[in-house]
Amino acid sequence: MRTARFTLDPAFTVGEVNPRLFGSFVEHLGRCVYTGIYEPDHSTADDAGLRQDVLDLVRELGVTAIRYPGGNFVSGYKWEDSVGPVEDRPRRLDLAWRSTETNRFGLSEYIAFLKKLGPEAEPMMAVNLGTRGVAEALELQEYANHPAGTALSDLRAEHGDKDPFGIRLWCLGNEMDGPWQTGHKTAEEYGRVAAETARAMRQIDPDLELVACGSSGQSMETFAEWEATVLKETYDLVDHISLHAYYEPHDGDIDSFLASAVDMESFIENVVATCDHIGARLKSKKRINLSFDEWNVWYMAKTQAEVSALDWPEAPRLLEDNYSVTDAVVFGSLLVALLRHADRVTVACLAQLVNVIAPIMTEPGGPAWRQTTFFPFAQASKYGRGEVLDVRVDSPTYETKKYGAADLLHATAVRAEDGSVTVFAVNRSRTESLPLDVALSGLDLTEVVEHSALADADPDARNTLAEPERVVPHAVDGTVLNGGRLTAALEPLSWNVIRLR
Repeated sequence: MRTARFTLDPAFTVGEVNPRLFGSFVEHLGRCVYTGIYEPDHSTADDAGLRQDVLDLVRELGVTAIRYPGGNFVSGYKWEDSVGPVEDRPRRLDLAWRSTETNRFGLSEYIAFLKKLGPEAEPMMAVNLGTRGVAEALELQEYANHPAGTALSDLRAEHGDKDPFGIRLWCLGNEMDGPWQTGHKTAEEYGRVAAETARAMRQIDPDLELVACGSSGQSMETFAEWEATVLKETYDLVDHISLHAYYEPHDGDIDSFLASAVDMESFIENVVATCDHIGARLKSKKRINLSFDEWNVWYMAKTQAEVSALDWPEAPRLLEDNYSVTDAVVFGSLLVALLRHADRVTVACLAQLVNVIAPIMTEPGGPAWRQTTFFPFAQASKYGRGEVLDVRVDSPTYETKKYGAADLLHATAVRAEDGSVTVFAVNRSRTESLPLDVALSGLDLTEVVEHSALADADPDARNTLAEPERVVPHAVDGTVLNGGRLTAALEPLSWNVIRLR
């Protein structure tokens, strides 16, 4: 196998990593909330009904901004249902997932959950622009954020939350380009309501950060035209535009699946080009950043049948994908893609946090455990803080049906404030080890602290209730830093973390 190479030099950088790049997503979907993060009868539950075993794993995962309450769920969401005494909250039909929502877990419980996670866990609240509009968004904002002295802020205090929630980051609806969305709109219709909502919310607080809905995927028929139309209406009123992308193998094409990040990087770059084009047309000096607020590996092909078969149950088992080593390597590559665009992707949310296409799984009344995808995210969040170095790989390639020739090596590197560097690298070859040679220029690094890999002789190996630790990262020997040169061998089909100091 020909050696893959790149050079690291602190003179050539991409940008600072925003901590929000390691965000996640809690939607009222399946068991994400109920028997996921919230299970009052569980043996580990605290006085608020939150599973402490899950809280411990979420802290270990290192998530930051957590988007809530949807997702498709938000387009039928009445925020008033989710506040006040739990026994008084109404049960509602959730059209998005053909389920019954009890509202036992609501806005106050969400904020309490974030507080227990720690100071980095920031709220990212979505407003309903599907079946509702400007007035309801303003009412939610007043209830959540106004200190006191108005009907809704005083109602919050009456409900037991004297202090405002201080939500700074808001999503203006969800996937409004999608025909599946309750209240689906054209780009012109959505752009107008998003602009009016943003304008009104800023009258209360001009310093909010607002996310406009972009396309639900690069394959959407209206992609790019949607972003351009929406941004013509909202450019000076919002800070971010959203991107959503999920990946799965089709027709057994694992080679293309392993190259999924090729599509993700193209998606990001095309949205950046569209944003900057509209900014130029408007003669604006403002720069719109990207909120990649839904991303993951998701076996979507089976989802429609699952949902269609439901008859309005509470918290059904939905979208509970069990991830393999192959899935985790693709997942790690998607993280690499986000870091490689940290100059413009300033928010990203792994969808979702628990049970639903999630890195953490639980059993009602039973244990919680880490999926294979848990480990790349936790390592990236822990070691991917700082400045992203510009990595231009010279790599052997392989052929894919969807993307043509793709690099076997997908990599990035992050330099921390203390000068240490972490290389994140994926070997997409399913059969061969990949030699790696990295030249270091202008970096005062003298030793390899650790080379960790997630790989397995069985690419379909998974963590399950019966075997919760079947797959874990392992140490790799033989990685050397000598004379300003790093050499390593990346195992076949592997996610690698190489820490240097």
